[in-house]
Amino acid sequence: MEPFKVHILGCGSALPTLKHNATSQVVDIRGKLFMIDCGEGTQVQLRRSHIRFTKIGAVFISHLHGDHCFGLIGMISTFGLLGRTAALHVYAPTELGSILRTQLDFFCAGIEFEVVFHAVDTTVQQVIYEDKSITVESVPLEHRISCCGFIFREKALLPHIRRDMIDFYRIPVSQINNIKLGANWVDEEGQTVLNSRLVTPSAPARAYAYCSDTRYMPELHKAVHGVDVLYHEATYDAKMASRARLYYHSTAEEAAKVARDAGVGKLVLGHYSARYEAEDLLLTEAKAIFPNTILGQEGMEVWIDAKAY
Repeated sequence: MEPFKVHILGCGSALPTLKHNATSQVVDIRGKLFMIDCGEGTQVQLRRSHIRFTKIGAVFISHLHGDHCFGLIGMISTFGLLGRTAALHVYAPTELGSILRTQLDFFCAGIEFEVVFHAVDTTVQQVIYEDKSITVESVPLEHRISCCGFIFREKALLPHIRRDMIDFYRIPVSQINNIKLGANWVDEEGQTVLNSRLVTPSAPARAYAYCSDTRYMPELHKAVHGVDVLYHEATYDAKMASRARLYYHSTAEEAAKVARDAGVGKLVLGHYSARYEAEDLLLTEAKAIFPNTILGQEGMEVWIDAKAY
């Protein structure tokens, strides 16, 4: 299978610490790079992760709290210094459009690439990006301001044609793609060979869901049902549930409930409050409900495939 992985650049919450960076991730799917959120310090984390700046084609901003977007204009400026020419697409809540335009005019006059802004309606689940290999959906979340998560879905690959069948029936190269698309084959004696004998199924399409920041949503599992990996914020532990509700965040226990109810393959926790010197308490709390849970950490690569299970 072609690579589908997530680089975690930062998984802390709003208050900076020496342990965790502000929120940012890079999704690498079939060699295409997409950034989710861009908190302060993201550029340094890109360097540490040896991710090529210029390969990032689009940035998806979940909401306009600073720990999720303060790094964006700085990164755009650096793109200009590096001589970027390819357009950068930014998907974010509507309010960012005018702010970003002002920042670009003031700080980035003369850059030689276009920054294309796409306003996202955070109140509906819909496809906001699509190309030949993936779709990206917005997922409404409940936070103090307009906020959404994102689901990256791989499009199904064509089945694999059996080499032994190609040789046995002397199928010309010109017909291979037709067979992958479902066509039968008529052999030299006029007999129809069913497509099911000629191909083997491709690997299942994979999906990754990102949900941060949000308070616990009992129905969220329906939106992210069946994804291979779910990243869900776990700002607090269960004893801080009242504080989580007050500030529209989630506990690790609540994140695990979403993962369990959605039937996901793996849960990755993140967006930790600065009050925790170690997040073992959050991990233990989540694993009691959803065993296949890990703590997100800076520098971590999470593979979205069988390795994740």
